[in-house]
Amino acid sequence: MNYREESLKKHAEWKGKIETVCRVPTDSREALSLAYTPGVAEPCMEIHADPKKSFDLTRRWNTVAVITDGTAILGLGDIGPEAGMPVMEGKCALFKAYGGVDAFPICLKTKDPEEIIKTIKIISGSFGGINLEDISAPRCFGIETRLKEELDIPVFHDDQHGTAIVVTAALINSLKLVGKKKEELKVVINGAGAAGISIGKMLLSYGVINITMVDRFGIICEGDESLNEAHAEISRMTNRSFLKGTLADAMKNADVFIGVSAPNCVSQEMVRSMAERAIVFTCANPVPEIQRKDALESGAYIVGTGSSEHPNQINNVLVFPGLFRGALDVRASTINREMMIAAAEGIASCVQENKLSRDFILPHAYDKRAHEIVAESVARAARATGAARK
Repeated sequence: MNYREESLKKHAEWKGKIETVCRVPTDSREALSLAYTPGVAEPCMEIHADPKKSFDLTRRWNTVAVITDGTAILGLGDIGPEAGMPVMEGKCALFKAYGGVDAFPICLKTKDPEEIIKTIKIISGSFGGINLEDISAPRCFGIETRLKEELDIPVFHDDQHGTAIVVTAALINSLKLVGKKKEELKVVINGAGAAGISIGKMLLSYGVINITMVDRFGIICEGDESLNEAHAEISRMTNRSFLKGTLADAMKNADVFIGVSAPNCVSQEMVRSMAERAIVFTCANPVPEIQRKDALESGAYIVGTGSSEHPNQINNVLVFPGLFRGALDVRASTINREMMIAAAEGIASCVQENKLSRDFILPHAYDKRAHEIVAESVARAARATGAARK
């Protein structure tokens, strides 16, 4: 099947992937009086007296805004908010299908971080959570940080943390197969945008010690005056041997390569230079950093990709429905690092050890039990860390 051509036909046929559904009767005078005027005045005044009751008396408890400015849409780049709508609708459909969450696509016609922050704050009273999506780096870091500080509902940038969570889950299970410990790994992350930096921070939190970040200019090293603010911050946490050079230099004797970067930037020789039983995650889409078959032929022991056409798809869909389901269920005030690690461990636990193999390190994205386990894991972590409010 030519997925691109068929998808275009289907989108013309569907005319949208989500719709609103009425949850109450509206077929009589009594029904209208209860759902609308005059009866609706009573819940309005209850909420006026205590705004927190909006979670009990409206659908707010189960709603998430999926928000983009259209600047980093699905590997296509800055194509604008209207062009990002099919992706946001798809995201909302997955929220509902796998998490039972009512999500709404909101595409903002501004690239100004302050306008984005102000707009989200203004509309936040209508939602139980905010999912930031496809906002370009480094702007996305500041936007998320500010919103997490200034809102009392969960704020989550999926391109950063969703990717980091599923990569961590894939690594947890891969280490069981290669017989290596996280504390002893040499990890190389190629791509120092939103996803790459978040993966680095997540793995550090999980207990990986030796990480080298690489961007298109080479290895990121503390002290380089040309680094932007986000790169300077991550440089102080990684590459503690102060290595300089190219991606090829970084990959020598590495145990793990994680690519969230550009197509065809890794050669077979680079993979051959890695340590024995190397783990290679090539997440660039639609064309990976190196083709799966080439990585395997060059000695990689486990290969994960961003594509559904190959085994071991590293897919954010495993994360966000269950993560928000768990956060909403306990009315969490935030999504903290412990909740994210719990999500990663939950995903990894979905593959039973007797089923674990080089070609099966993650559950399938359509495995509904996996999303339930993520929700349960996140809710427990929220309660344990004091983020839960019910």
